[in-house]
Amino acid sequence: MLPNPLHPAVVHFPVVLACLLPIFIGGALWSIRRGAAVRRAWLLPTAMAAALAASAWLSVETGEAQDERVERVVGEAPLETHEEIAEAFLTTSVAVTVIAAAGLIGGVAGRTARVLTAVGSLALVAVVIRVGHTGGQLVYRHGAANAYTLPNGGVTDSIASMAHAGARGEVRRVDGHRDGAP
Repeated sequence: MLPNPLHPAVVHFPVVLACLLPIFIGGALWSIRRGAAVRRAWLLPTAMAAALAASAWLSVETGEAQDERVERVVGEAPLETHEEIAEAFLTTSVAVTVIAAAGLIGGVAGRTARVLTAVGSLALVAVVIRVGHTGGQLVYRHGAANAYTLPNGGVTDSIASMAHAGARGEVRRVDGHRDGAP
């Protein structure tokens, strides 16, 4: 049985793969430098890059499938920010996968592709951190989980007003002070 919502269950795969990819690339480059066959050593980073791109695609798709429900709770601006960064991550992961596949060939072109893949994998780490951060803000700051935990999809007058106030930076504590004020 699949979890509902599915998006939170699948988003951790691209995060983990993006963080592991540079390590496996480093190991493959080290192996190649020590005399291992290029195709054999580079096959694992290429497969990992492909799995990363596939998991990023699945994460974007499941997020898009649930965005209307969550937008009713958190508002449009924070959700749109998360979506844009996630789409940039997907595009970058597909590009890194294509470049990684070119690293399977020999010669200068393959060597160049492997170096570019290593650089691209570090860029992926930076972007996945931003995607994860904005996703965490949706859940922990803007209450995105309320779309699934509260009656009526989390849309109540108080939650809707809190989400819109939060989007305007007007969140107040229970004691009536603005958030962050004494």
